[in-house]
Amino acid sequence: MTIAIAWCLAWGEGTQPQFDLTVLQQMRQAVSEGKEVPEEVRAIVGSVQQLETLDFPQSLDELKQLTQKYSTLWKAKIGLVFGGATKIKQYVFEAAKLPDIRGASGLLDRINLIDLPAFFKCEESPQDFPECQQARNYCQNVRWQLQNKDTNLEQLWPGLIPELVIYSTGGKILAFCPTAFVTELTNLIEKRYTEETLTANSCAVGDSFRLLETRLGLLNNPIEQTKWLDWYLENKTRQNHPIVEAYFGRRGEGKNWEDLFKKRKNFNELAGKLAALFNQRRNGNNLPGMERSSRRYPPMFETHPYLVRDTVEYRTAVAPALGLPDEPWFSDAIARKRIVGQRTKREDSSGQGWYKAAQFGWQSGQGKKLWQPGKVLSWVFKFEQFLKKSDYQQEYYQGVSRRQVKEARSLTEIGNASNGFVGYIYADGNNMGGYIQNELNTPEDYRKLSRDIFTATEESVYHALGQHLHPHKLKDLTGENQHRNGAIIHPFEILTIGGDDVILIVPADKALEIAKNIGDKFEQILLEKEDYRIKDKELIAHSRECHRYQGKIPLLPSQGKLSMSVGVLLASANTPIYYAENLTNQLLKSAKKKAKQLKQWYGYHGGTVDFLTMKSVTMISSNIESFRQEALTQQLPKQQKLKLYGAPYTLHELGGLLKTAEKLKESEFPRSQLYQIRSLLERGKHTAILNYRYFRVRLKADQQKLLKDYFEQAWCDAKTNKGNLAPWMSLLKEDETTTYETIWRELVDLYPFIPESKSQEDPQYSTAETQA
Repeated sequence: MTIAIAWCLAWGEGTQPQFDLTVLQQMRQAVSEGKEVPEEVRAIVGSVQQLETLDFPQSLDELKQLTQKYSTLWKAKIGLVFGGATKIKQYVFEAAKLPDIRGASGLLDRINLIDLPAFFKCEESPQDFPECQQARNYCQNVRWQLQNKDTNLEQLWPGLIPELVIYSTGGKILAFCPTAFVTELTNLIEKRYTEETLTANSCAVGDSFRLLETRLGLLNNPIEQTKWLDWYLENKTRQNHPIVEAYFGRRGEGKNWEDLFKKRKNFNELAGKLAALFNQRRNGNNLPGMERSSRRYPPMFETHPYLVRDTVEYRTAVAPALGLPDEPWFSDAIARKRIVGQRTKREDSSGQGWYKAAQFGWQSGQGKKLWQPGKVLSWVFKFEQFLKKSDYQQEYYQGVSRRQVKEARSLTEIGNASNGFVGYIYADGNNMGGYIQNELNTPEDYRKLSRDIFTATEESVYHALGQHLHPHKLKDLTGENQHRNGAIIHPFEILTIGGDDVILIVPADKALEIAKNIGDKFEQILLEKEDYRIKDKELIAHSRECHRYQGKIPLLPSQGKLSMSVGVLLASANTPIYYAENLTNQLLKSAKKKAKQLKQWYGYHGGTVDFLTMKSVTMISSNIESFRQEALTQQLPKQQKLKLYGAPYTLHELGGLLKTAEKLKESEFPRSQLYQIRSLLERGKHTAILNYRYFRVRLKADQQKLLKDYFEQAWCDAKTNKGNLAPWMSLLKEDETTTYETIWRELVDLYPFIPESKSQEDPQYSTAETQA
């Protein structure tokens, strides 16, 4: 960051550098290597280094003295730019077919991880930007093509270097730049998304800040008008004002208001201002004092009632894709998604001939110029590279040659590994906003957090896939997929890994294990660094009380400040993707809501998972929350409230649920009786308990012991006595009322996805029960 800030100051406030460019490059190299900098810029570098060692002023008088003592820090300005894609799901899930969704996600990933960093020549920094280094020629070509369209960019490129980028993951980019280039760079970011995707929404904003503000937050000019710490401490009513509490935070027990002020008055406040400007511009508002064209008019493509439309019915089609199944009609926007999807899956070039043959492209002079997909990222390729360096390679491939294994091309192929069912997994980070507000103070903190989170997220996904999946040989496919029988595939699809969120599709029978492993590994990777570790031992001990599962799986208390919540939907492979994505998103929100409650009640900072098994598309006509409240929650007159489900779960509870489901199947509890007990749950607590006891005592002694150890004692012990409530669990609330909930419904739903027991079938049951 010293190099980045010193570069902007040495460049000056014009479009041309105030020093010779060779001097700036020498300064950059000298600071990087810890050597002596050129004499012309020595004072500038010294000022930047002074900035890092400033003491926080306790009063307005001390603040004024700082501005007088370090006049360069007060007068010099630096540009800060923030931007990225918006309404991402609307663009990605616009089409119904997986290849188009895959291509849309891949195109946005390419722009975010390669194209935008290419503006800053990030291919020169392979350690920090490996994706750009692997696409070195493409990055250079991006700048060359843009410069051919706009010769003014010849002045922009020399002023941008890799060190200026604070982060460029998670669909957003935050970067410094010389003040003269703020408007030009923000326009270029928005333009790149529109030119490449045609229909995706994007937004970018920027502003100029005094150098001192990067250390002390926003300051007024003249400095006397700044409301500083001493002004708030003079009167406690100012500290307790609702607006002040909303801005600085509410002081809790044992907290000093001075600490709240210091946590807000730093670089974090600058990033917060840009986030507010970003939201204003994204919503179509014109920013005050900014001479930029409004973005309230998104890209529109004219249609006509008598012209053929594309596969999503939104735009006029350009041409049929000759050579693809059913020869669909594509618009340019859909064609780009499909070709990028094919490139992402590294399909044979023979299957991509439709793109050139149909002449998809834009008019350029007298001819039509074909749009090129450029360097496309393949998550499967990165997964294969991870396996080479990990301990999972032999376990994953199990003797299958790596060269034989190809990517899955459709949901049907992924579902082929699990009897036609797939699992949609949507994971997102917890406690991120609070961590940013309370722990991040400098641009270097933002850069470090971004890299750590992206690395932990990506590696946790690869660890989970490598540990729980294996290459699958396709069989029994029919129709247009019949020619793929015998092919060996990676049975998963990674739609996106961006920042702290993940969307992937896996076989249904492994979905919950993978979801749990992602959450566990994410916390484990971050715990390797002290910055993310909770040091309050009492808080850690208290958080252990939130788990309902008290079984034989050892409880490893959550010790990290950051974690993941996950939504998992188990559904048929022919379920419409847009519908499945909607439900998975609802499950994720439910899991995050549970995580917030457990954090508030028990200080639990760990991950949570909510899942749903959907056997038919018509199973849920509204949303999941209302479905559970109306169909799965009962409260009869003068009786306790009954919840016929147990979700969401903590990661520890999910591990216990999977172990219980495994032992339930091992006990050979007749499936017909499983369903009968589930149906009797609705008749009340006592009826369900009686029927469970009746069916359980009919099992063999060793099978009864399995249920007693892994279900009754693990989940159903009473809270106020030594009794057992199986199949119910009691949930004591703060108002001393008791709610009874059960995991039996989830156990029955998971039953078909648990591997068959190897033990002999018991002849005491009827033939119908054995077959069931």
